[in-house]
Amino acid sequence: MAEPAWQEQLRLRLTERNAKESAYASIIEQYRRLAQQTKLLKERNASLLRAVGSVKANPSASTVLVPGTGEDNPVRAAYMASLESQISGLREELATVYKTQGQNAQRLLSMNETLREKEEMSRIDSESLRKAKDEITILRRKVDQHTELMAEKDRTILHDEISTLQLELNQIEERNTTLTKDNAKLLQRWLDAKQAEANKMNEANQFYENMRSKHQTVLNWRDGEGGSRNGQESGSNASTSLSGKGDGGNPNHSSPLKDGIPSLTPNPLELTPNG
Repeated sequence: MAEPAWQEQLRLRLTERNAKESAYASIIEQYRRLAQQTKLLKERNASLLRAVGSVKANPSASTVLVPGTGEDNPVRAAYMASLESQISGLREELATVYKTQGQNAQRLLSMNETLREKEEMSRIDSESLRKAKDEITILRRKVDQHTELMAEKDRTILHDEISTLQLELNQIEERNTTLTKDNAKLLQRWLDAKQAEANKMNEANQFYENMRSKHQTVLNWRDGEGGSRNGQESGSNASTSLSGKGDGGNPNHSSPLKDGIPSLTPNPLELTPNG
């Protein structure tokens, strides 16, 4: 979740303030040390001035230390006090330096440890990167080999499929040729059969016309030869002789029409098996 705008602005301003203050931290520390040293010098000078003043106020006092008297020179005492204060200040400063040095040493050890860890991590990352590069090279080689293998398989499969399709096409063409020949034979046989039926019908019609003409000739002869009664008897006899077994049928009688052509019933004694 995003922070409000005023909080982000406040954080940025605090960061800028800290950056500005830390920029002059070393100068401030130097000024602090200089002020402390100036204070110590002022105190030492004041002590020396007080000692000189006490000497001027008591001119009978000896400024030289007499051994065994147990009395010290006031100037010397002031100078000793100043030196002791300087020594104490230097000791404090030395202690501070030692403390800072210890902290720096600790920080150096920590940084060395961090550096060692970073170098170890860098070494591990370098090793991982090298292994990754080797794996990438191997995988690329495998991909190239796989691509070549697939291309070869595709060519082989395509050639096999083309050969199979060509064989099937040849078989289909042969089958079509065979079917065409069979259809031609069947058509020729059907045409031959229809031609044979037409020939039989023509022969039957010709036979019917011949019989009709003969019958008409007999009728004409009978009418010109005898009377009406004799003519009827002779016509009946002729009709009996023409009709075969004497079924009493009319020679002009024909069976019902078949496809628009009268179906004749010829004499089985006079027709051959071929019509």
